[in-house]
Amino acid sequence: MNIIITNTAGIPIYEQIKEQIKTAILSGEVADGELLPSIRQLARDLQVSVITTMRAYNDLEQEGYVANIQGRGCYVQPKNKELLREQKLCEVEESLSRAIAASKLANIGHKELWDMLRLLLEEDGNG
Repeated sequence: MNIIITNTAGIPIYEQIKEQIKTAILSGEVADGELLPSIRQLARDLQVSVITTMRAYNDLEQEGYVANIQGRGCYVQPKNKELLREQKLCEVEESLSRAIAASKLANIGHKELWDMLRLLLEEDGNG
């Protein structure tokens, strides 16, 4: 697992770490039951504060992606496919809501917005 952080992303570092670990888990790059790097080791590797990596791991634990076992480390939880799907559906809904709000500000009508979505889906191979 290769985590790349940037100070110019406009996204908090702990959030960048969390999202990249989450992506690695969801893609299968990191397997169920696999031990993640320790909080201190990850902080050293990324040259960030231990508090930053601790926050990322705590968020991942609260979201059900990892289990922190005292004295043993942080392990990837077996995936609950329905829970993960529901979380992704919420993310998509939020993104679409932001797109709708932006389209209203730009005076983009429903048909043009549908056309944009259709084009993006076709480019992605899902159309």
